[in-house]
Amino acid sequence: MDGSLEARIVELEERLAAKPDAVKKKPGRVVDEVLDALDTGALRVCEPDGEDWVVHEWVKRAILLSFARYDNARIVEEAFAGTPGSLDALKLRYRLPSYYDKLPTKRNWKKLGARCVPGGIARFGSYLGKGAILMPGFVNIGAYVDDGTMVDTWATVGSCAQIGKGVHLSGGVGIGGVLEPPQATPVIVEDGAFLGSRCIVVESVRIGREAVLGAGVVLTASTPIVDVRGSEPVVSKGSIPARAVVIPGSLPKRFPAGEFGTPCALIIGERSDSTDRKTSLNAVLRDYGVAL
Repeated sequence: MDGSLEARIVELEERLAAKPDAVKKKPGRVVDEVLDALDTGALRVCEPDGEDWVVHEWVKRAILLSFARYDNARIVEEAFAGTPGSLDALKLRYRLPSYYDKLPTKRNWKKLGARCVPGGIARFGSYLGKGAILMPGFVNIGAYVDDGTMVDTWATVGSCAQIGKGVHLSGGVGIGGVLEPPQATPVIVEDGAFLGSRCIVVESVRIGREAVLGAGVVLTASTPIVDVRGSEPVVSKGSIPARAVVIPGSLPKRFPAGEFGTPCALIIGERSDSTDRKTSLNAVLRDYGVAL
């Protein structure tokens, strides 16, 4: 972690408190350096520290400052250069996509060794590691997507979310962003986890290493997580343990109009330590009948 960058961000905040337009002047260039470092993975909003995770509040505050530093502008995709008759030359005949935003889209795919399929969009200041794949989906600023992870079609990774190595975010998965308050822990999905289609994980929820979420699981900070593997249910909130197998469920709750089911998540099993991820996922389908 770059202590000099942190000190300069704190100094900028003090100047801004005294003079609100200070962020758009020369000292505000430290904000650019923070976003550059986030974009290359040299800096993270949140990172593991043993079994815990540490949030770097000042990095979040730098991201918030960037929204004051930059004005909205038309962002045009890079033009293609090619020889006459080539595919690149053909692309020049059509208007390229453009956006109207404060930040450009990510560009350093080749250098990072990640892949972006047409229709995939990641904002500058997000990071995707070596071998990561972004299908037609979206990754927001401050997010960190580690090596070998798949962000499948129409999946979204919110601001500052931390996605581990070898994770699979299936089609339509929604990972929430947690930019404010700066001290809040973002959504964390640890190495090797598999999130089935249309799962939603928001509000600082943490998904443990190699956990499996069946299709349609919704997890918020207040969602009851019920472990039904023992003789009695055990209820928790906010965190899925490592290797847990989870499906959507419901709990009865009485309202003035009667008793109705309210959403919960059920931990019904766990991956076997003796199997690799692929074999284990097949076992999940066979043993628990989980839709992925």
